[in-house]
Amino acid sequence: MRRVLSVLLLATAAGTAFADDPINLDTIKGRGTLRVGTPGDYRPFAIRNDDGSYEGADIDMAKGFAGKLGVRLEIVPTEWARLQGDFDAGNFDIALGGISITPDRAAKGDFSVALLEDGKRPLVRCADKDKFTSIAAIDQPGARVVVNPGAANEAFARANFHQAPITVNPDNLTVADQIVAGKADVFVTDGIEADLYAKRYPGVLCAATVPGPFTHLTKAWYFPKDPGLKQAIDDYLGAAKSDGTWAATLDAAMK
Repeated sequence: MRRVLSVLLLATAAGTAFADDPINLDTIKGRGTLRVGTPGDYRPFAIRNDDGSYEGADIDMAKGFAGKLGVRLEIVPTEWARLQGDFDAGNFDIALGGISITPDRAAKGDFSVALLEDGKRPLVRCADKDKFTSIAAIDQPGARVVVNPGAANEAFARANFHQAPITVNPDNLTVADQIVAGKADVFVTDGIEADLYAKRYPGVLCAATVPGPFTHLTKAWYFPKDPGLKQAIDDYLGAAKSDGTWAATLDAAMK
């Protein structure tokens, strides 16, 4: 009995030590688990299904990376509004699922090689695709803008739309439904998401015919600063980009 208790105490102590240790490649390998944080509400990168499972291009790549390290993958749920707080608290090793590189994030962590170059574009009903083609055209009292809470889409809308009413939808997964139902007119989001919803709702939703994206953004994985971890991630993702694995994975998730 004493022996069993000692083993349990040692295991608990080891777990506490790992929890308190700084996040780096050696800690992850020693722990035997790669903890990945994601909001899980952004197709095609990471989606949480009703049964609690996850899928998406970033999820598939994370599984491969965990396998390469020889550790188990653990997905840690978070939300866009508290993602940085969870990151700062060390609740996960890598944040992914459509993460954009921003100066605020870069000041506190590091980023992988770029996975996607993109920009904000409007998602609208197809009947309005030639109407809402600029920020000025959207920023009108009669244009109802919808956003998901606490992330870059809401920040963009509040910085650029001062006359158009803005509604905050509870989550990212059902934002497009508000436009389909006629409860909103415009959702300015990353171009890849606008294209995905246009594909999922053919003839109903369209990416507006803008001359070009309103912004430029880069998608990547986000993690604490550690040269070893960055090298391992960049080697893995860089190879996946070079041999076409990443492009094929992203394309398969565009559904």
